[in-house]
Amino acid sequence: MTPQTVPAITFHTRVRNPELEGDNPFEWRDITTDEIFAGKRVVVFGLPGAFTPACTDSHLPGYERLHDDFIAEGIDRVVCTAVNDAFVMYQWAKALGVEKVMMLPDGNGEFARRMGMLVDRSNQGMGMRSWRYSMLVEDRAIKQLFAEPDICDVPSSIPMDASAAEVMLEHIRRGA
Repeated sequence: MTPQTVPAITFHTRVRNPELEGDNPFEWRDITTDEIFAGKRVVVFGLPGAFTPACTDSHLPGYERLHDDFIAEGIDRVVCTAVNDAFVMYQWAKALGVEKVMMLPDGNGEFARRMGMLVDRSNQGMGMRSWRYSMLVEDRAIKQLFAEPDICDVPSSIPMDASAAEVMLEHIRRGA
């Protein structure tokens, strides 16, 4: 069952530190859900994984392309989460040229699990992954959730219709 508010957890991220020199000017920074969601209107989309076909070809690029439209509609930030670590999320964003969407690693799958969106993809060698969904969050409260239908373990694939960027943007434009 999906909670009515986003789960209170800590995300383990890597951020650039301009004082560090060398090839790896990043350091660990823990970010809480309160830092991300408290007092803000946030669009979040969860997806199965970095570098996977639909996530890479459509899902993440759609939110990056429409990012400014979301901001124009009063959204404070657009967040992509996946059960991948901070290093993978960074390299994936870099490979796709993503600069606007906040990449939020859920390396341990805790956020997806507590959202009721963690599924077993071991039939495809992926382990535990997020189901595909999007949601509108206002000050930690989940106002709208668009999850792809038929959530289950060991799916052959996960569609990308209900959680697409265009669906969320249209919902917001209708007065969400």
